[in-house]
Amino acid sequence: MVRKSGSILSPRTILIRGGRLIDPSQDWDLIADVLIQDGKISSAGSIIDRTSIPEHCQIIDAGGMVVCPGFIDLHSHLREPGFEHKETIATGTRAAARGGFTTLCCMPNTEPAIDNVAVVEFIRRQASAEGAVRVLPIGCVTKGRKGKELAEMEELAAAGVVAFSDDGDPVYDPMLMRLALCYSRDLGLPISNHCQDNSLSRDGVMAEGWVATRLGLPGIPAAAEEAMIARDIALADLTGGRLHLTHLSTAGSVSLLRRALEQGIAVTAEVCPHHLSITDRWVLGGKGADVEAAGPFSYDTSTKVYPPLRADVDVEALLEGLADGVIACIATDHAPHDLASKQVTYQDASFGISVLETALGSLMQLVHEDRLGLSTLVERLTAGPARVLGPDFQDLATLRAGTPADLVIFDPNKEWVVDPGEFASKGKNTPLEGTTLKGRVVATLVEGQVVFQDDPISGRVG
Repeated sequence: MVRKSGSILSPRTILIRGGRLIDPSQDWDLIADVLIQDGKISSAGSIIDRTSIPEHCQIIDAGGMVVCPGFIDLHSHLREPGFEHKETIATGTRAAARGGFTTLCCMPNTEPAIDNVAVVEFIRRQASAEGAVRVLPIGCVTKGRKGKELAEMEELAAAGVVAFSDDGDPVYDPMLMRLALCYSRDLGLPISNHCQDNSLSRDGVMAEGWVATRLGLPGIPAAAEEAMIARDIALADLTGGRLHLTHLSTAGSVSLLRRALEQGIAVTAEVCPHHLSITDRWVLGGKGADVEAAGPFSYDTSTKVYPPLRADVDVEALLEGLADGVIACIATDHAPHDLASKQVTYQDASFGISVLETALGSLMQLVHEDRLGLSTLVERLTAGPARVLGPDFQDLATLRAGTPADLVIFDPNKEWVVDPGEFASKGKNTPLEGTTLKGRVVATLVEGQVVFQDDPISGRVG
């Protein structure tokens, strides 16, 4: 449930009029209304006659805007418990609401890690008391994320985790990964492995290539990701388990995934907004401008992320895989950090980008450039991740009558300048600071409650 205190309260009945409804679950792309009553969608997909509008109904004019199911993020770091100086469930979920995300799956690299029922229950209580959107915990694969022995996966599943991961660290032991995949088959929950071969990545801090060479920074080869992906695909084939590949970043990874799907292996994958929209040239400075040498704006630690930003050829392969459905969904890998973690040398800076509040704007750039269809983008943010989670979560990615009124209204043409000082997230670490994006959320609703509302959108009670 979503908390009531500290958020914008909604009336029991809301009518969203005249928006462009995009609902991939029903193959909808039309101008229509959405009527919400008692936290659920009462009707959608047609124009409601004025004489049929219920009394005391708040009316939101969505003309010129897109209305779609709320976004689902399979990969977000809320940092609580243990790292509340970087983010909390309260601040992270408020950031999610501003970005149009109505459901967050929180990763288990907390302190203590989400490897026991007590931590799962703590997160659920905190989300209920302070969260602006729905929070679904992901449990650890191994105890303490140490890679030595499996966590009590059955107990975690019974407690309500929706997947398993040791994110931040790979499950390095192939026998443990094999056992985990066997459990995933029986439990019906995916294993979301951090695809990194540490023996290849070593001390690398950015993508291996000419940019790293020019800057004198140790590089991370594409093989560090691809070797782990190849191993995990082989183990998924062996066990029949459910494998989900996190934050793909290389062209080779897309090729491996494509071949696995052609062979009928049960594997899904996600890609992050920053791996689709910016490249390793951004580490040189100038926001990706065509420069060939280090300058005064080089070594911007806000560009340091794992997996690293890569070359144009990788971006194009990722876009192709996303467009044709090989990559099932977009996930943010929202990784907020405090200033002290980033205001250091590039080698010493923490990996991660704060993404929730810029995701839609950066992705809409691809739509405006005709590199990705708008309906495809919405599908990869809604129905795609819901399919990865499984049949119990399909109602969170649709505008069908009777389902929870989780939806987002966004203006696809609204331009805005990224100012991290305005973020709801504690993490101000974004390489997009100062850039102009086109496309912005104006309202987010969870179970019929308006949890974020931008100033320009207006409503009235009639």
